[in-house]
Amino acid sequence: MDWKKIGNHIIFPHIAIMLVLLPVATVFLVYSMIFLGTDSIVAYISYVLAFYTLTVWCFRIPDLIRFLKTIKEENKYARLWQDDARLRVNVSLYGSLMMNTAYAVLQLGLGFWHASFWYYSMAGYYISLAIMRFFLVQHSRRHKPGEKMQEELVKYRNCGIIFLVMNLALSVMIFFMVYWNRTFQHHEITTIAMATYTFISFSLAIKNVIKYGKYNSPVFSASKAISLASACVSMLTLESTMLTTFDDGTLDLLARQIMLGASGGVISVFIVSMAIYMIVQSSRKMKLLKYTKE
Repeated sequence: MDWKKIGNHIIFPHIAIMLVLLPVATVFLVYSMIFLGTDSIVAYISYVLAFYTLTVWCFRIPDLIRFLKTIKEENKYARLWQDDARLRVNVSLYGSLMMNTAYAVLQLGLGFWHASFWYYSMAGYYISLAIMRFFLVQHSRRHKPGEKMQEELVKYRNCGIIFLVMNLALSVMIFFMVYWNRTFQHHEITTIAMATYTFISFSLAIKNVIKYGKYNSPVFSASKAISLASACVSMLTLESTMLTTFDDGTLDLLARQIMLGASGGVISVFIVSMAIYMIVQSSRKMKLLKYTKE
């Protein structure tokens, strides 16, 4: 018996087996955590299977990196996506615009149905995001970055103004969270998934603000500023969700209110500061551009 060959097949199974293991191990683990607890034999089996699946995928990371590099270098669509910043921004803006609009309509409908200022404030927040992204995508789909600098600066300044209006809706949301203890509650697994997504989105938003600053395009900068502001608000929502979902009774209502109030205040000040910066910078650059033309 060739033990080395058997061990190699166990550590490096066929890719088809790995693709089957991934959803099976995930569903099995989630089912065990939710319905079976931690003391049953079936739960232990699910943990072992999940550990094995994670291990074999980690061993494949170098191969996955080489595979992705090959696609990036040889596939024309992958190269087009990588090289065309305008395409990436447009796709991001269109996708975000549709999601923001749909969610704004939903929150507005809930506001009418329940006659609740909470849903109206949520609708106002998402409507503000949708309006800003609509202005930007209108310009970006017709012009290259930097081609119409005066128009880009106007869009950039308008986004700053809308940020100030949006902060009013955000302030109402924070008030409801703090004063009326209006929070979100989900299952622990759902909350952990939300936390993972939120932290990834927040990290990418910061990275993109820095990355797209090199293109000298106010429209690009504004689109990433919107993503950063949205990620900050998502962090606040996540904090509210985690405080409610994982509450074991050791944290009283006052402590939660102080934490949410402090976080909400910091985010609100950050968005106002960013809005003022956008308005001042765009106004100054428009004046310089006007004097240069004269």
